[in-house]
Amino acid sequence: MKIARRMREIKESPTLAITAKAKEMKKRGEDVVSFGAGEPDFDTPSHIKSAAIKAIEGGFTKYTASSGIPELKKAICEKLFRESGLKYEPNQIIVSCGAKHSLYNIFQVICDEGDEVIIPSPYWVSYPEMVRLAGGVPVILKTRQGDEFKVRQEDLKGAVTERTVAFILNSPSNPTGSVYAKAELESIAEVLIDRKIAVISDEVYEKLIYDGEKHISFASLGKAAYDLTFVVNGVSKSYAMTGWRIGYLAAPNKELTLSVGRLQDHSTSNPTSPAQSAALEALMGNQGCVDEMVGEFKKRRDFMVEKINQMKCISCVKPKGAFYVFCDISKTKMDSFEFAKRLLEEAKVAVIPGEPFGWDTHIRLSFATDIEEIKKGLERIANWVKNP
Repeated sequence: MKIARRMREIKESPTLAITAKAKEMKKRGEDVVSFGAGEPDFDTPSHIKSAAIKAIEGGFTKYTASSGIPELKKAICEKLFRESGLKYEPNQIIVSCGAKHSLYNIFQVICDEGDEVIIPSPYWVSYPEMVRLAGGVPVILKTRQGDEFKVRQEDLKGAVTERTVAFILNSPSNPTGSVYAKAELESIAEVLIDRKIAVISDEVYEKLIYDGEKHISFASLGKAAYDLTFVVNGVSKSYAMTGWRIGYLAAPNKELTLSVGRLQDHSTSNPTSPAQSAALEALMGNQGCVDEMVGEFKKRRDFMVEKINQMKCISCVKPKGAFYVFCDISKTKMDSFEFAKRLLEEAKVAVIPGEPFGWDTHIRLSFATDIEEIKKGLERIANWVKNP
C-alpha cells in the first residue's frame, strides 16, 4: 500500500528512538544510564491522581465538549491572569491532548502551502516536522552559543520574507534551557509586530526555571503582542503528567479558537475526561509539588554542569530553565550521531544527538533522572572521552 509523500518526508523522533534503544538494552540486562528522558522522573502528585480517581468513580468518563470542559477553561484563564497578567475568556481557550497537539493544531490552522515559519535553532525536534505536515516551510534561524542560543533582532529581520506567517518562541527552551528576559523579547517583538507575524509561544517549561529568572509570556508585552500570540502550555512538565496528555492554547480572538475547535472536532474530539479533572486540580490545587520538583532539578543541574565543564573536550552553558543541558562536543571531532552511538555502545550511556535539534556539534543530556544515575553516567562519560 502506498504511503503518502508528506509522511515519507517526516523524520523519526530521535528522542523517542534513542530512549527506546536504551530501554531495549536494559531489558537484555545491560547496565545502561539514560540521559534521554524528556519527562520528569517524579510521580504525578497524589492530590492530582486523587482528582482523576474521584472523577472515574463518579462516572465522569463520557465525552466532553471537544475543546474541553468549562471548569478547566475557566481555571486556565485564571491561571494566565494570575501568573502573567493575561486576560482571556473561556471561548479563547482550547484544551487538547497535550501541548504538542495544540502546536500541531495551530500549524494546521494558520499555514497554507508554502507559508514560512521561522524556527530558531537549536529547536525542539518536532517543530519543523509539524510545519511540514501543515504544508508550511520551516525557516531555520541559527542562534549563537555566546548569546545563550537566543535570537538577535537583526538576525530575525534577515529571516523574514513576504511568505513569513509565524515565529516560534520556546522559553524556557528545549534543548538549551535558555530563558528570554523581557528586554530581549521586546527587541524581537519590534520586528514581529511591525510585520504582523504570528507568534507561537511554547511555554510548557515555564515553571521549571532557576537562579531567580522570571518567565515572561510574549503576549504580556502589550496589546500589539497579545493580538499576534498563541500561548501554548500544558501540565505535562510542570506537574509530572506527561502520560495524561493535557495541553491547551490561548488564542488572541475567538475566531481562531473556532477554527482550531473545528479541527479538533474532526480529529481527536475531546481530551480524556478524567485527565481533564486531574489537570483542573493541578492548576487550582496546592503548588508545593512544583516547588519541590524545581528545587531538586536545580541541585541536579548544578552538579551536572560542574562535572561536564571539568571534562576533556566537552563543555556546556548553564541552563536557566527546563531540565536539559546542551553540551558542546565539537572538540571531539565527532558528529553528534557518531558520538551518541559510540557512547551508548561503548560506555552504556544514552544521550540525544544534537543534529535533529539543528546543532550537530552538540548533544542533549536530561537531568530528569535520579542523582545517583547522573553521577554514574557522568563518570562513564568522563572516562570515555579521555580515550574515545
